[in-house]
Amino acid sequence: MRWGDMDAYGHINNVQVVRILEEARIAAFGPPRGPGLPGIEPPVPLFSEVPEGTLALIVEHKIRYVRTLEYRNVPALVQLWIGAVKGASFDIHYLVQDPVTREDCVRATSHLAFVEESTGRVLRLSPEQKEKLARFTPVPAG
Repeated sequence: MRWGDMDAYGHINNVQVVRILEEARIAAFGPPRGPGLPGIEPPVPLFSEVPEGTLALIVEHKIRYVRTLEYRNVPALVQLWIGAVKGASFDIHYLVQDPVTREDCVRATSHLAFVEESTGRVLRLSPEQKEKLARFTPVPAG
C-alpha cells in the first residue's frame, strides 16, 4: 500500500485495490513477456514463459469489498489461488487482508485468457500450462 493510494475517505481507493491484485498476480506468475528487465523468478513463471506474440489478458474482474482496507505502512496480505481452469481460460482468486488484524477486506476473481497478438484469437491452454495451474488449485474438501 502506498500513501497516495488513499482516497478522500481515508482508505485504499477501489482503483488502487485493482492495482494490488495486479501486483500480486505478477509476483506469483511473472511479468508478461517483453516489458522491463529481468528480476526475481516468480514461483510459477506462467506469464513470463508464454510464446512470443502471446498476450495474457484479463477477460473479467469480480471484486467484493468486504470491509475497507485502511492504509498502513506495511504491505497488505494477499492470498492467491487458481479456480476454474477451462480449455482456453482460467480464474485467479484473491483474498486481500489487513496486514495487522488479518481481517478479510477484499475477495476478488480475475478471469484470464491467452490471446494471439497478431490475430486477436483466444488460444487454448497447453497441457504444460494446465499442469502449472493445477498445483495452485485447492483440493475440494470432502
